[in-house]
Amino acid sequence: MTKFRRNILIWAVSIASVSVASAIPATAQDLVLRALLPLGVEGGPPPAFSSAGAGRVRGPGVRGLLLLSAMAPNSSAAQSSNVQDADEKRDQEQEQEKRDREQEARDREQEKRDREQEARDRTQEQLDRERELYDAGTERIDDGKLQSAIDTLNHVVEERGAHAEGALYWKAYAQNRLGQRSDALETLETLRRTYPNSRWLDDAKALEVEVRQSSGQRVSPEAEGNEDLKLIAINSLLGNDPEQALPMLEKFLSGPQPLKLKERALFVLSQSGSPKAREIVGRIASGSRNPELQMKAIRDLGLFGGKESRATLEEIYKSSHDTDVKRTILQSFMVGGERQRLLEVAKSEQSPQLRAEAVKQLGVMGARAELYQLYQNETSSEVKKGILQGMFVGGDVEHTLELARAEKDPELRRQAVRNLGLMGKDKTADALASIYNSDKDPEIKRAVIQAFFLQGNAKPLIQIARQEKDPSLKRDAVQKLSLMRSKEATEFMMELLNK
Repeated sequence: MTKFRRNILIWAVSIASVSVASAIPATAQDLVLRALLPLGVEGGPPPAFSSAGAGRVRGPGVRGLLLLSAMAPNSSAAQSSNVQDADEKRDQEQEQEKRDREQEARDREQEKRDREQEARDRTQEQLDRERELYDAGTERIDDGKLQSAIDTLNHVVEERGAHAEGALYWKAYAQNRLGQRSDALETLETLRRTYPNSRWLDDAKALEVEVRQSSGQRVSPEAEGNEDLKLIAINSLLGNDPEQALPMLEKFLSGPQPLKLKERALFVLSQSGSPKAREIVGRIASGSRNPELQMKAIRDLGLFGGKESRATLEEIYKSSHDTDVKRTILQSFMVGGERQRLLEVAKSEQSPQLRAEAVKQLGVMGARAELYQLYQNETSSEVKKGILQGMFVGGDVEHTLELARAEKDPELRRQAVRNLGLMGKDKTADALASIYNSDKDPEIKRAVIQAFFLQGNAKPLIQIARQEKDPSLKRDAVQKLSLMRSKEATEFMMELLNK
């Protein structure tokens, strides 16, 4: 090797050493150099330490230098890229896991609410079924179908619900009318023994006296006609001599007469303008006597009574613990035009159910401004639902639309949207389309689709089915169209089939 070529080689090795040292750790340099030393210069013998060079390493040759300079930076960049990819993947997995946990928590909460609602629905269904059976039993007594009435009332007795006491009384009454005296007395004894504090005990005692007096005698069903004639005579007497007629009417109401006749007697009493008559009706409305007539008395006070009668109803409302009684009084306030009293109940009543009933009656009265004010100050979601229902009953499109757009609670917003669907497409169709296009919540969009369906409004549903990018929402729109019996919907279905 000439001196010139040796100097060139020493110069190249120096440059390569500096370049490699800046890119590869010391241990990595040793490994790479050991691997490349055998390459030599132009295929010459393996490099060695020169005694004259004081430990200087002879160069790896041109091919070795090129390989070394190409390897080091590429290896470092690959390792850095792999680490970055692993970090990004781990972050994505953690974020997905967090979203899954949050969704699972929401699903559990929704499932809990669904179970609670299902339990409330079952309880209400049972109460409604019991009330229907009770009403059916008493109506059959009025119609003279006594044995059928007994069979129906037996089901109410077995339920041991709110109407079991009354069912026992009317069962005994029907048995007595059929001449089943011993059975009637046994039924009355069951009433006293099972419900020792029942409000029906006074009526039961009066019936028991009649049964015992009639023992051994068959009571004719035609006896009801005689009682009817007696009531007509009392009504005639009321117009001529109220002081004599009122005690007779009160006694008539306390006797074992059929419910229909008692209601007629109460109706006659309610129309009398005397303070004594109002006092009798007020006692019945309070439930201290004649519990069967209590609801009727409350309604009559609201319908025929003046300010004094409605003041009596307010006192009964404050003292009563019976939800059904209070609900009936609220209905009487509506009939009597007592908007302010209803508003006070809606503001101060502790029971959400009764507050909801009050706002419902305000809706019937068209109290739109009052309902909207109540909604702004209400904290109970259940009561807010009642207020929305009241707005719907009152036809308040303006405030319902505002809440459908601005309400923070998704469930309340969905109800507002559904109510808009029931308020007529001429008033709400454009607003619903605007909500669909601007809202990002898929559930709100589904509520709009349902609202269009309730309106029978095929045109916006077809537009959604054509333009919607979300497959689930598109499917909902098409499904609703498939249930509609309109020319537009049918033509769109044919269009889909011909694609």
